Amino acid sequence: MKLVAFLLAAVAVLAHAEPIVVRDALGRSVVLPAAPQRIVTIFSSNTELVTSLGLAARIVGVEDFTRYPPEVLQRPKVGGRLGFSVDAVVAQRPDLVIVTPARQAAQQLVDPMERISVPVMVLLSRSVEEVLDNIRLVGQATGVPERGEALARALTQRLEQVAARITGQPEPRLVMVTGRMGNGMLLVARADTYTGEAMRLAGGRFALTGRGVVPQVSPESILAADPDVLLFAGTQAALDELVRQPGWRDLRAVRDKRAITVARSEFLIPGPRTIDGIEKLARVLHPDAEASP
Repeated sequence: MKLVAFLLAAVAVLAHAEPIVVRDALGRSVVLPAAPQRIVTIFSSNTELVTSLGLAARIVGVEDFTRYPPEVLQRPKVGGRLGFSVDAVVAQRPDLVIVTPARQAAQQLVDPMERISVPVMVLLSRSVEEVLDNIRLVGQATGVPERGEALARALTQRLEQVAARITGQPEPRLVMVTGRMGNGMLLVARADTYTGEAMRLAGGRFALTGRGVVPQVSPESILAADPDVLLFAGTQAALDELVRQPGWRDLRAVRDKRAITVARSEFLIPGPRTIDGIEKLARVLHPDAEASP
């Protein structure tokens, strides 16, 4: 009887709950009848945004490449390597799907989900500020706006502390390599991305300029730029293998032992951990500022 009473009470609450309405990155009005309890998160960044609000238990499906946090790794996978499966998403009976328009995820999922009345929220992370706004937006959509606002405010304060600490410090010229292509080209962080902004917030400036929207550059371009600090988003072994290539040992950053790795999770997954990466990089770039009282 107690269970029946609880269920009736829950139904009554839902019946009188005010719908939640948010506007997503595509300008779409997303209407949720109540705070969602079964969320499918497409892309690691969206999974991390939801879990950062203490809502990991509500996640019922993730994409293939999700590696964090541990408590969601056993959740059903809904695609990612060869595209996204509408059937796999629907099988999780979601009441919210959070998606990012990369690898055609939005094209594959938004329209089908809307046709069966499953709310879909699209997020973009083109700047650090947009990452913080996404935390607030996810908080609103999931019915915990106070958590989203508190987390975004705390992360903003940490950024302000970094800025205060490195004010007046010289800005080393940076290149961040994020991957290597089979044709020998290198992928690098661009200035007009949240990763590029994170590098600047840590107190650096770009050694590669005027590269437009194409993230691929030749190794010769990096050698010619001769950055003060070479950042490599990957393992130490992969960085060591890169700088063993002809010409790289003459690079200023390599000679000065300022070729260093950074965590991919902190610079290539737009979420709360990006702030961790900015703090760590600022300490590396400005050790004297860190030592100041």
